[in-house]
Amino acid sequence: MATLDQKSPNVLLQSLCCRITGKSEAEVAHQFQFAVRVIGSNFAPTIERDEFLVTEKIKKELLKQRREADAALFSELHRKLQTQGVLKHRWSILYLLLILSEDPRKPSSRVGNYGALFAQALPRDAHSTPFYCTRPQSLALSYGDRCAGLSTGMGTSGISSLGVYTLNGPTPTPQSLLAGQPPAGGAPLLGSRLAWALPTSSPPSAVGPATIRPPLVPMLPTTRALRPRHDGDTDGEVTEAALVRDILYVFQGIDGKFIKMSAQDNCYKIDSKVVVNKSLRDTSSRLAELGWLHNKVRKYTDARSLDRAFGLVGQSFCASLHQELKEYYRLLSVLHSQLQVEDDQGVNMCTESALTLRRLLVWIFDPKVRLKMLAALVDFCQGRKGGELASAVHAYGKTGDPQMRALVQHILSLVSHPIRNFLYRWIYDGELEDTYHEFFVASDPNVKADRLWHDKYSLRKSMIPSFITMDQARKVLLIGKSINFLHQVCHDRTPPGKITPASESADTPKDAAELLSDLEGGFQAKIDAAYFDTSKYLLDVLNRNYLLLEHLQAMRRYLLLGQGDFIRHLMDLLKPELVRPATTLYQHNLTGILETAVRATNAQYDNVEILKRLDVRLLEVSPGDTGWDVFSLDYHVDGPISTVFTRECMGHYLRVFNFLWRAKRMEYTLTDIWKGQMCSAKLLQTMPELSGVLHQCHILASEMVHFIHQMQYYITFEVLECSWDELWNKVQQAQDLDHIIAAHEVFLDTIISRCLLDNNSRSLLNQLRAIFDQIIEFQNAQDSLYRAALEELALQLEFETMKEKNQAEGQWGVTAKQEEEEKARIREFQKTIPKMCSQVRILTHFYQSIVQQFLVLLTTSTDESLRFLSFRLDFNEHYRAREPRLRASLGATRGRRMSNI
Repeated sequence: MATLDQKSPNVLLQSLCCRITGKSEAEVAHQFQFAVRVIGSNFAPTIERDEFLVTEKIKKELLKQRREADAALFSELHRKLQTQGVLKHRWSILYLLLILSEDPRKPSSRVGNYGALFAQALPRDAHSTPFYCTRPQSLALSYGDRCAGLSTGMGTSGISSLGVYTLNGPTPTPQSLLAGQPPAGGAPLLGSRLAWALPTSSPPSAVGPATIRPPLVPMLPTTRALRPRHDGDTDGEVTEAALVRDILYVFQGIDGKFIKMSAQDNCYKIDSKVVVNKSLRDTSSRLAELGWLHNKVRKYTDARSLDRAFGLVGQSFCASLHQELKEYYRLLSVLHSQLQVEDDQGVNMCTESALTLRRLLVWIFDPKVRLKMLAALVDFCQGRKGGELASAVHAYGKTGDPQMRALVQHILSLVSHPIRNFLYRWIYDGELEDTYHEFFVASDPNVKADRLWHDKYSLRKSMIPSFITMDQARKVLLIGKSINFLHQVCHDRTPPGKITPASESADTPKDAAELLSDLEGGFQAKIDAAYFDTSKYLLDVLNRNYLLLEHLQAMRRYLLLGQGDFIRHLMDLLKPELVRPATTLYQHNLTGILETAVRATNAQYDNVEILKRLDVRLLEVSPGDTGWDVFSLDYHVDGPISTVFTRECMGHYLRVFNFLWRAKRMEYTLTDIWKGQMCSAKLLQTMPELSGVLHQCHILASEMVHFIHQMQYYITFEVLECSWDELWNKVQQAQDLDHIIAAHEVFLDTIISRCLLDNNSRSLLNQLRAIFDQIIEFQNAQDSLYRAALEELALQLEFETMKEKNQAEGQWGVTAKQEEEEKARIREFQKTIPKMCSQVRILTHFYQSIVQQFLVLLTTSTDESLRFLSFRLDFNEHYRAREPRLRASLGATRGRRMSNI
């Protein structure tokens, strides 16, 4: 052993050749060279590595030799061997034993010859792929499975070499096997792709697995003199052998001598003038369907493969079809090989080993089913590209046939591979390189940075593959959009890899196949992880660097009048300015007043970034407007926060502010009215003639105060506070920026609709504005009344003072003329009192009629909170007693409520 270990492998191999042949070293030179070539070759396996098939074959061989007891003993021993882990490669050992059991003196069967011939077609290097990636070995193919079963049942009569057809997955096709393509390269010639015949320079028995053959040449039906077959047909009638040869060409889409493509009928058929047996004609027509199916698939691939606009997904689809056609061509090469062997050996059609139409009908059953599936898929995918094409392929995978499902799954893995690359580049790097618009995320390059979040990126719903849900697609869109928003708008330079760790890239269709098999698990987990990491980081940047939540609270405090002390003090400071005509106002004066109000209230403690954004805005001036009508607060937004506070949102804020400012002005006005009444009540006690009109003013003011207090309570608590609390809870629970934007928009829509600012509440808003106008009119009327009364009171006091002064000086208090003038003036004043009473009475009547109409509209509203507001406004049922429609509406409301109970 020590001596043997020191020898080189070549010496050992030469010694083995001498031992086997029994010759000297000089005489075994040829066999030694042959053995070196065999050991150094790298052929693809020509049989399936299936332990079960090998054991079945061994048992059949034992049964053929009538050794039933040995067969049973072998089964028992093999069962025990399977339960032990001594051997790792049991198939190899069993196959070696099977080969060694063959008698070397027995002439080799045709099965071995066919396998050797087919081995010539295999490439020297099985790992060199001329065109596309091969199918993974885990994918079950059906071409050879059925043929392998047939070959074992037919003995040596069938084309048993079909059993070796791609059972371990597809093997690459060498350049010499591509029809019309020279070995060194060049464009393939369409039409004669795989019409192959093996050369006959040496007999089949001399062909070994390591024999190097020259490139195979196309076999033309009219240029080769074949050995005639004796099938017993009469002269003038086309023989079955000729039809078999034609059928093999038709399988490749090539017209034969007798079977040609009929353009009129769009099928391959035998010309009616050709004399052929009816049975053979029918069988040939059935077989020729395979050629028609091949042409359909091949036409699609040839047309689309060169179309760059078809995109990467489409090219992957064409590549998968090319793979299936290559498998189909391998089958045809085996059939051609057998036909060539039969011609060389003169096999007659009546023998068991002959290649007949009926045997072809059985052998091409599975390929025909697969080609039918591919042809139907090609028809269904016409005009589709990108994600839509992937959806079409995925739809065909919903079948109960496991082989067809495996076929579609393999095609889908190739088709979805570019989509997976698009997706991972987008969610991990934020890059969108979709030249042919195949991905379901679309980008608009014309959109500027300030509208990036809203308008730049969107979903192409037609391109969302059916195996990706809408929720997953939305998350994918948000992930990449968040990355680009961080980089382009927030100017955050953090690499995407630090935001969310990227997973392993998908470089092979196998990764895409694993993706498709675990859409609910691994794929969903990757999407969720990237979504949560990216969204959380974006919200952290907005809150930490751009104070998003502080700006949101500032909107509530200032534009929605939530900062009470600031708003009240601002009104006090602005009153002298706002009562003036709007055309006399200057914005810089109002801005100075605003800064004074900020410094004098708790607003001064707010963030400087917030206070510098607060400003004054003057609205468009109309004739007759005062400062109250055109004044408005403003809040400047820019940068990333403008994504939440868009121009439309700020317009909504201004509308709500103007409404709230007007309602707050009514409260401020009624406070002034009440002050005036309280201050003047004792002064005017000396004028009993005014008691009636003053009483009417007090009653009307009380009604207005009650109305405004109820409206302020409704607006402040039921609308603003409830809506704000709901918004704040949603913002705190938001998982991404879209959730915040959506919650903010819902908040604005809610307060606009419930503050009667939407189109559906236009009539209510008009009535409410009319009520506000009546309050202003009442303030003016009462001011006029008190001004006139106080002037009269001042004159009377002046007259009495003068009278007392004269009497103190020893003179007459007043002259007759002065007394007459005083009485005339008093009579003149007393004449104005009925006018004042009438004016107040008219104001009261008009005010109550407007409130009455407002209550009618409230009770008929679909909003339950507005109906409850009508109950509070008419708490003593004063208006209900005067208006029948209120009684009907309230009764109907109660009836509906009772029916619901």
